[in-house]
Amino acid sequence: MNRTVLTLILGGVLAAPLPALFSAPLAAQGQIGTIERGRYVCELPGDAAGAAGIEQPDESFSITSASRYSSPQGEGTYLRRGDRLTMTSGPRNGDSYAIISRNFLRKLENGEPGRLRCVRQGR
Repeated sequence: MNRTVLTLILGGVLAAPLPALFSAPLAAQGQIGTIERGRYVCELPGDAAGAAGIEQPDESFSITSASRYSSPQGEGTYLRRGDRLTMTSGPRNGDSYAIISRNFLRKLENGEPGRLRCVRQGR
């Protein structure tokens, strides 16, 4: 078999599945979007004898524009993909949250929603 023909055949066989390999993870990440602007007050659950939640001021943040946040530690950007919010720059770079509802987030711990909850309280 001619070397050029063999190269074309093998190249076609090897290249055919590549689009599927690249498109599946991108589709699985969800649609890009934004979350409601305003202050997100973060807290840990309280107990029956005390407050319903124990505020964690250093974890709280504000969404200031379509892709920017501000926190006590500084400012940065975020990315929403489907039901996940990820801080992509600034002091919270790498922090991720599950979007439970329009105004309610849970910080992810090892990829799962954890105890820390963040609730939007106004603009």
